[in-house]
Amino acid sequence: MPYIGVKTTKEISAEKEAALKAELGKAIETFPGKSEAWLMTEFSGGCHLWMRGDNSEDSAFVEVKIFGKIEHRSCDTMTGKLCEILSSCLGISPDRIYVTYSGYSEWGWNGGNF
Repeated sequence: MPYIGVKTTKEISAEKEAALKAELGKAIETFPGKSEAWLMTEFSGGCHLWMRGDNSEDSAFVEVKIFGKIEHRSCDTMTGKLCEILSSCLGISPDRIYVTYSGYSEWGWNGGNF
């Protein structure tokens, strides 16, 4: 039950979205017990993001939400992977990417909660 949302100033073509989805599906395995089989992704391109008071370069904001407790070590590894993915797929510099993590004890699906 992981979720990864990506907001970026870059427009994201269908091809790039498919490539990102595939790479994020591999990267989510950084978290024990998580896989692409349950991963939900969201991509929002063309967002108006200002970073450090500047919008002259492309930027991204990534939210990672996980059912259960998350460990700092996994988050640290995942941030590296996310920056690598967004840099290679979209050309966004890692110093223009913010990533947040949230762990949840309640997560609903299919009419009930886990």
